[in-house]
Amino acid sequence: MNKIYQAVADCRKTFIEMSYTFTQDINEIEETVQELMLYFMQMNPDTLTSIYEKDGTKGIIRYGAVVLRRSYTSTRSPYYYKYKKYYTHIDTSSTNITYDIIEKDDNNRKHLYNIPNAEEYKQWQKLELIDKALDDFYWYDRDVFKLYYYEGNTLTGLAKKTGISRNSLFTTIDKVREQLKDLLDE
Repeated sequence: MNKIYQAVADCRKTFIEMSYTFTQDINEIEETVQELMLYFMQMNPDTLTSIYEKDGTKGIIRYGAVVLRRSYTSTRSPYYYKYKKYYTHIDTSSTNITYDIIEKDDNNRKHLYNIPNAEEYKQWQKLELIDKALDDFYWYDRDVFKLYYYEGNTLTGLAKKTGISRNSLFTTIDKVREQLKDLLDE
């Protein structure tokens, strides 16, 4: 397991570079990547081992890319609840807050008690189910789906990279998406 955790740690620089597509704020990037490292450490060891054994460092980077994208874009991500939600709503014009103001304007009190409950973590578990289900797909379908969703490519950009027509890529991705919905009963 130490070998896998070392591989995750070695990917830190890559995750930082990926984060620049979402923000230029180095503090936000550092917090997000640190939250990603914590996510990997708390992840089910069997799932992490299967990702590493199947695709090695590339698999970790792909999985990490999905978690990073969700951290920046989803209001249900742990990163959002721990950092973004709090820091984006701070009123910078009032640095000296008194208790009189807080009592009058109880709705504007900002604190770090907004931690998500277990229900909101079900989406993270769904990601793991999707990864396991993708293992049984034909290699072409699985790789096109991963290139589109895990690496954040657009259809046009993916068509240019691969030389495969945009319509063919869309058909493949749509087919995989529908099969996943059927498998996961959604």
